[in-house]
Amino acid sequence: MISLPKTVGTIGGGNMAEAILQGLLQAGYTADQLCASDPVAERREHLSRTLGVRTTDSNLEVVEGSEVVVLAVKPQHLEAAVDPLPKNGGPLYLSIAAGVTLATLRRWLGSGARVVRAMPNTPALIGAGITALADGTGASAEDLERAEVVLTSVGDVVRVPEHLLDAVTGLSGSGPAYVYLFIEALCEAGIREGLPTLVARDLAVKTVLGAAAMVRETGEHPALLRERVTSPGGTTAAGLAALEDRGLRAALLAAVEAATERSRELARDA
Repeated sequence: MISLPKTVGTIGGGNMAEAILQGLLQAGYTADQLCASDPVAERREHLSRTLGVRTTDSNLEVVEGSEVVVLAVKPQHLEAAVDPLPKNGGPLYLSIAAGVTLATLRRWLGSGARVVRAMPNTPALIGAGITALADGTGASAEDLERAEVVLTSVGDVVRVPEHLLDAVTGLSGSGPAYVYLFIEALCEAGIREGLPTLVARDLAVKTVLGAAAMVRETGEHPALLRERVTSPGGTTAAGLAALEDRGLRAALLAAVEAATERSRELARDA
């Protein structure tokens, strides 16, 4: 049985850091077990006021007071954020910065640092996220378990080799935006066909929710579920034919590929 981290801190106080801190509070952590750093005073005040956690403008203070430190900083700002930190030791670092590899993190934090990487997505903000956790160089099996405890506070966790995290970024990291665009288009289509705006929105949102729930609950391949609701010569068949003719499938494949490649570019630039 693993020893749960008694204290958790975040370097960065943005939306994802706030989601993790809130999730940990809901999981049973107390506010005095959590802390966050952020250079923006208004953001620190917001976290302190809404969550009750200790906040600071010192990244070093977070490291000195935490067993697990979540690196929740934009990739282009991460090197500067960790530069003042002690090298080759300290807490377990859990990075959620897209495209910044373990090799790069260990170059910045020292070869003796314990570091793992993860890629959450924005539904973590409501506790409905899915996060991919990658094995960490220098991190033990217990370290990975402790990182998973932190991440399960905002949703489900799967484990993947690090080299697949770019693909995770392209699929689930960026994926919510693809779904939002799909819902937006469904709403627009309904409105164009005469539905009131609020009715079109409700129909679109609950259709997507219900369809996703069917895939999850039945465990069946989406193609089988699609076939079952597609009667030959019917309305669904006509709609699907229009989607295929206009390249929906190809567009989604291209979207995931483009986002994955962008994640790889961030890694090369780091």
